Amino acid sequence: MTDKPSILFVCLGNICRSPLAEAAFRKAAADAGLDAEADSAGTAAYHVGAPPDPRSIDTARRHGIEISHFQGRQIEQADFVRFTHIFALDHSNLDNIRSVAPSDHSAHVGLLMDMVPGREGAAVADPYYGGEEHFADTWEDVSRAAQSLVAKLTGQQRG
Repeated sequence: MTDKPSILFVCLGNICRSPLAEAAFRKAAADAGLDAEADSAGTAAYHVGAPPDPRSIDTARRHGIEISHFQGRQIEQADFVRFTHIFALDHSNLDNIRSVAPSDHSAHVGLLMDMVPGREGAAVADPYYGGEEHFADTWEDVSRAAQSLVAKLTGQQRG
């Protein structure tokens, strides 16, 4: 396997936050010319095979990204080998990821907002029970994290 970065974004159901994080990262990586893989998953199996929440689809479209073809899936053991980085969108899901991780995995597992200077330890708020403005806030968080992550992966410095 090459040293090409491969990133998995994980929330609870894989229909709101993690598809938006995947979309934001894919866009940031493409804009920076970074050759990387990205996917998203949930720690729960609530929405396996389902498309993202319509509000997530609309939010991504407002930023020129189509995610209606994404399908929800649950994190699996193979992900800990397939991906170089696995990012949880909140502390509860980080705990869940760590609880199912094989002891010999090589993936970096962490909290997504730890990538954003000044936001270390913060969670990406779950917009599911809120309105459109909550999805816009989620997009802002995952976009900032995506930019910071791409900068780290390309060796650039961001203030």
